[in-house]
Amino acid sequence: MKTIIEGFLNFQKEVFPERKELFRSLASSQNPKALFISCSDSRLVPELVTQQEPGQLFVIRNAGNIVPSFGPEPGGVSATIEYAVVALGVRDIIICGHSNCGAMGAIAKCQDMHTMPAVEHWLRYADAAKAVVEKKQLTDEDQKVNAMVRENVIAQLNNIKTHPSVAVALRNNQIRLHGWVYDIESGEIQALNEGGKEFVSLADNPGTCYE
Repeated sequence: MKTIIEGFLNFQKEVFPERKELFRSLASSQNPKALFISCSDSRLVPELVTQQEPGQLFVIRNAGNIVPSFGPEPGGVSATIEYAVVALGVRDIIICGHSNCGAMGAIAKCQDMHTMPAVEHWLRYADAAKAVVEKKQLTDEDQKVNAMVRENVIAQLNNIKTHPSVAVALRNNQIRLHGWVYDIESGEIQALNEGGKEFVSLADNPGTCYE
């Protein structure tokens, strides 16, 4: 905790004064470019990876970068998506998984999660990805985890399209969906190409998007 407080004090003393005008402009409103949905994993920091300033990304982070399908009792993720699309008018939604994801690893390795019932229940939203990976009949654990990470991004992109606000925006060509997988060790991003057929290097295909 000491280092966190020291970091804040350094921000207040050194960083904030140099960027005072930016924060003043953000004090009364925000106009983010995109909604970025990623895992809560401490190794993935959306603003760092994308080099975006405060105010440029609207961010949802949770275990496994999950987007539950829209239902009669929408939760916090649903409300945040709706606000981003309807109130803020974001033009792009990015769902970003990452290498060595603990949540996807737990599913791929069939880990016992009875001591974490909330986590176990939450990860059921990745059942579609799990079913696809099981059909692949992979034997290597690392391959299973990597496959789960990618298939989960695809599954959550399918889930987000069930949200009315997203469905309307897609129909009116007001929004684009992107599926990314960030590799922690190399810093590279693989992006799902149009139609969701394969993941390709984002660096080599900067204009690619899923839909």
